[in-house]
Amino acid sequence: MTNIAFRLLLTFNATSLLLIIFTVHKGVVFGDLFSEYNWLIQLPNIASYLVYLLVPILFTWLSLLLSTFLGKDDFKKGEVESIEHANNSFLPSYLGYFFVALSINNWETLWVVYTILFTFTFLSQALYFNPLFLIFRYEFYNITTKNGTAIFLISAHQYKSPSEVSIPIAYRINNYTFIER
Repeated sequence: MTNIAFRLLLTFNATSLLLIIFTVHKGVVFGDLFSEYNWLIQLPNIASYLVYLLVPILFTWLSLLLSTFLGKDDFKKGEVESIEHANNSFLPSYLGYFFVALSINNWETLWVVYTILFTFTFLSQALYFNPLFLIFRYEFYNITTKNGTAIFLISAHQYKSPSEVSIPIAYRINNYTFIER
């Protein structure tokens, strides 16, 4: 159950930028959302946008804290055959989210698109790439082990070669995705 909750949190973190881009593009601010609170109407628009961005950043930080409750695995020195830096390979996907968010015209369409995107991201058990991890100085790697298993690693360490990879504790998000703190 912890793993499912954690994966839901990671999925929200990875897809929430779509919601932020939409609200900023449409100029939705706290004064619009909570008009009964007069003091919110007085806030500059940028305050709303910063809070919108702060929410997924805080949830990303929370997911890093909660990752210690996941199952543990390890990678011994010499087990990794190849390692490839993966930070830049997901940029086109996130640019796609931005363009989709900018082309959505109303809230109903947003919720339909977001629900589909969220569901596919969660069910695919994909890589859980979240660019907000970069703020916390995490790196993304595609790793191939000696037995041929392809693994996605989210790590606070910087690796340059397979021989450097020695991880005493890697937290298992799913069978192909791990996070090293």
